[in-house]
Amino acid sequence: MSEIRLAIVVAEFNKEITNEMLKTAISHSKKLNMHIKKICHVPGTFDMPLVVEKLLKKEQIDVVVTLGAVIKGETGHDQVIANNTARLLSNLSLKYQKPVTLGITGPDMTLKQAKQRAKIVPKRAVEAAHKMVTRLLELEDNKGKGSQQ
Repeated sequence: MSEIRLAIVVAEFNKEITNEMLKTAISHSKKLNMHIKKICHVPGTFDMPLVVEKLLKKEQIDVVVTLGAVIKGETGHDQVIANNTARLLSNLSLKYQKPVTLGITGPDMTLKQAKQRAKIVPKRAVEAAHKMVTRLLELEDNKGKGSQQ
């Protein structure tokens, strides 16, 4: 594979932060020579799994990067959102045998903490996407060649 083809799914909720995350992810994917095939906006982080599943079904998508900011409110709602979304995204990655990287900050995070993480988290998610696709391809290339350590 000459280029890694990715999709980015970004939450509109906490848009001030997620817009910054998206800019960073786009910039960093270009530096890694990754080709962004699709950018999808969803209302919130909780809404990601359905769109991610549709993207994983597409042959022209190698990996999906998710971007969102789940900020602590007055209740434990942020815990429910973050935990369930992470679990569902992980399940989709296994189901379709394609990486889904977690560029979602939170839960139990303040607005200030979310702003501080708006550049580093998407950068790490894009790097993880690149590494996972590359390493999965290496596993495919080594099929039937015996074990290497």
